[in-house]
Amino acid sequence: METTNVLLVDDLPENLRALSALVRADDRVIYQARNGDEALALLLEREFALAIIDVQMPGLDGFQLAELMRGTGKTRHIPIVFVSAAGKELNYAFKGYEAGAVDFLHKPLDADAVKSKVNVFVGLYKQQQEVRQIVAQRDATVRELDAVRQELEYALKVRDQFMSMVAHELRTPLNTLYLEAQMRKLQLERGNMDHFAPAQLERMVARDMRQIHAMVRLIDDMLDVSRIRSGKLSIRPGRVHLEALLQRVVGDLSHQASDMHGELRLTIVQPVAGCWDEFRVEQVIVNLITNALRYGGGKPVEVRLHADSANARIDVIDQGDGIPEDVLPKIFEPFERGQADKVPAGLGLGLYISRQLAEAHNGTLTVRSKPHEGSTFTFTLPREQELSTLGSGRKVDISQENVHFSS
Repeated sequence: METTNVLLVDDLPENLRALSALVRADDRVIYQARNGDEALALLLEREFALAIIDVQMPGLDGFQLAELMRGTGKTRHIPIVFVSAAGKELNYAFKGYEAGAVDFLHKPLDADAVKSKVNVFVGLYKQQQEVRQIVAQRDATVRELDAVRQELEYALKVRDQFMSMVAHELRTPLNTLYLEAQMRKLQLERGNMDHFAPAQLERMVARDMRQIHAMVRLIDDMLDVSRIRSGKLSIRPGRVHLEALLQRVVGDLSHQASDMHGELRLTIVQPVAGCWDEFRVEQVIVNLITNALRYGGGKPVEVRLHADSANARIDVIDQGDGIPEDVLPKIFEPFERGQADKVPAGLGLGLYISRQLAEAHNGTLTVRSKPHEGSTFTFTLPREQELSTLGSGRKVDISQENVHFSS
């Protein structure tokens, strides 16, 4: 049962006891004060439905207490009922109303009248509280609906941007393949077979493979995001030697670095092996190195492997312009594609997927960056996970908010 507070103020204990007996009820808590100072202390500590105040008190009298209550925001709206034994002189009652009273009781008190008035004010207070709760609930509902509306608007905006990005990113390699096919068709129609000499064919196939690889990677990224969000992306742990994996990846990407007038450097501070999904670990590292080359401004990119007793750590360090402070908190969100004036190819999913894969291994993916000082992405993998514990080929299902092992 919800209770309401009623304050009684009188300098005579026998008056407080008598008045308390009249107004007491199961749904009320009665507080008593023997002077104005005690009353003010209680008023500032608690919320009251009604204050019944004796006019004639030594020190701070009832009128002065009422004026102080009306001047304070917390107590301004508390109904005040004055009690006086000074008779029914009109000027005395008027003074009480001017001080902010809502009613005036004269001694000797009429018990039924007192109970009735208190019931009315307590009832009004409860109604006000109910209205406040309804208004608060309504405001909360409005805020929730507004938040849902904003989320829906954002989701629609992201969807539209996503569809636009997909169309744009797929159109580029498709257009290249289409133009190449048109040129070959034209050469065949003209009977120009020299165009298909072995050296020419080798270059054609290489160009086709690059475009096909670009489209496959975009599609794989979209599929990975779908699997992550549905909790169906799995990893398959096995014994992995990170130094060998990094040597292979850096070797494979060195040609790409040269084409971008950059350089890849690999530093093995400490060889380390552990139980991880080699394909997924490589996916993260390739994403990090590709981004570093893309934003590195043609300067060398360093890949460094070291470890402590708990974790293997891979740092990918570029010397580019760095990541702006306003972009840094969002860098691992889906569809974030870096600086507006340097929008790269792709859907902005690489870092999002990479962090999810790192966390699926109970590892981390973090970044440190300052404008004009380059960026360092750090990929950590726990070493304590042993193959005998996880089991070769065992699936590890991951989702955005839940990482758990399943048989």
